[in-house]
Amino acid sequence: MTSRLTSSQTIGPFPHEGWKWGVEATAQAPQPALTISGAVLDGAGKPVDDAVLEAWVPAAAAAEDQQPIPAFRRVPSDAQGAFALALPAPAPGEPACFVTLFARGMVKHQFCAVFLDDDPGLARSSLLAQVPEARRATLLARRSGPDAYRWDIHLQGDEETVFFDFC
Repeated sequence: MTSRLTSSQTIGPFPHEGWKWGVEATAQAPQPALTISGAVLDGAGKPVDDAVLEAWVPAAAAAEDQQPIPAFRRVPSDAQGAFALALPAPAPGEPACFVTLFARGMVKHQFCAVFLDDDPGLARSSLLAQVPEARRATLLARRSGPDAYRWDIHLQGDEETVFFDFC
């Protein structure tokens, strides 16, 4: 029997080369309400300098309906593992965005979501309720300034970010 599934692949050792050739598919929000910045870190806490984050932003879909790919963001991490996402304000209890993470050495991309820690609707989030309470903090971006939040993604270790598994 032959499988019809295509196996996952890493993004390879040279993703930065692809950025030079790629067509920019990231939607530009008319007026971002907030920025979530952070870093992608490996199990030893070292920066991952070649990660790619793809974010789907439900709150942006209507406002960006004229964009090539509405509600979509794609950002690479830099030499310090840093990234930044400009986003509209999410609805109460909803994620600020859903994230697909790619990085060299990861055979399969990972899925997660990020919520704002000061969202008054967090207790009503059906998605966050599925995450063990002790692990929920890994999905919370913490306010770091006016309209700014900090969220680090840990690939392994004691602070490992919760990644969702679905088919």
